[in-house]
Amino acid sequence: MKSRLVIRAGVALAGVALLAACSGPTGTNTQNTQNNSSSQASGDLKVAVITHGTAGDAFWSVVKVGAEDAGKQLGVGVTYNSDGDPGAQAKLIDNAVSQKVGGIVVSMANPDALKTSIENAVKAGIPVITINSGSAKSAEFGAMAHVGQEESIAGEEAGKKLKAAGKTKLLCVIHEAGNSGLNQRCDGARTGFGGAVENLQVDISNPTDIEARIKAKLQSDTAVDGVLALNPQVAVNAASAIKGASSKAQVATFDLNADVVGSIKSGEVLFAVDQQQYQQGYLPIVMLKLFKDNANTLGGGKPVLTGPGFVDKSNVDKVAEYAKNGKR
Repeated sequence: MKSRLVIRAGVALAGVALLAACSGPTGTNTQNTQNNSSSQASGDLKVAVITHGTAGDAFWSVVKVGAEDAGKQLGVGVTYNSDGDPGAQAKLIDNAVSQKVGGIVVSMANPDALKTSIENAVKAGIPVITINSGSAKSAEFGAMAHVGQEESIAGEEAGKKLKAAGKTKLLCVIHEAGNSGLNQRCDGARTGFGGAVENLQVDISNPTDIEARIKAKLQSDTAVDGVLALNPQVAVNAASAIKGASSKAQVATFDLNADVVGSIKSGEVLFAVDQQQYQQGYLPIVMLKLFKDNANTLGGGKPVLTGPGFVDKSNVDKVAEYAKNGKR
């Protein structure tokens, strides 16, 4: 635990020092909604941020804001693109390599599908930082660092909190097939919970079906008294499903948005596991800037952890202030 705190402190101090030396925001934003991309062109360093998020996803919009804020403050040109299809995401990495960008930031929900593209970027002399998912493969593929939370640890802590809340049977809702990080969350929850945990596969692109599937499960198995969502949208769907099923189950979730904040305040959601995704966008830009200007690296070969933190009724009012600004 101490080593993680040291890593976090190092990142924070590095960011403060770098910001103090830089002028105010520069550059402008343009958006291409069809390609789910945005570009902020400024500075000598150009960084491509490439994630597996989908258009309109509240989680990834915060990551995007974090990267663009850092780019403005540090004079770094940031381009953000995302695609939920691993093959398409690999092509985005290949395109960034062909454009000879100065750095690549990439999430790896499906690491094996991105392996060749990331390794080619490293061979081309482009520093790569992985974020959010795929930390186990990050160093193997040649990335200089990983920024995110360890999903199995976060899941375990969530399971412990649900057990402490008196829950006896847990439903863990996986919303993206093939996303290794989501399976790690449920596996970790199973370890921490120490009781019956069942996975339920749903499709994030079909909220109506998500609610219907959760409702049907709660009606067919009345022993389920806890639902662990792995996404804020799914948490809201789960809360609605519980009402529709007249179930006494309670919801906990990974990640935050304004709806989840409101649901924590109202008691519909017990807590949210907060991986502070703004930092997953922001910190890699700082790290690449430091690497370019001063050959600095962070993490010492270990992930730079942004979570897990927990938001519940004890601290939700403070966090809500920042969630409104799209940064939590």
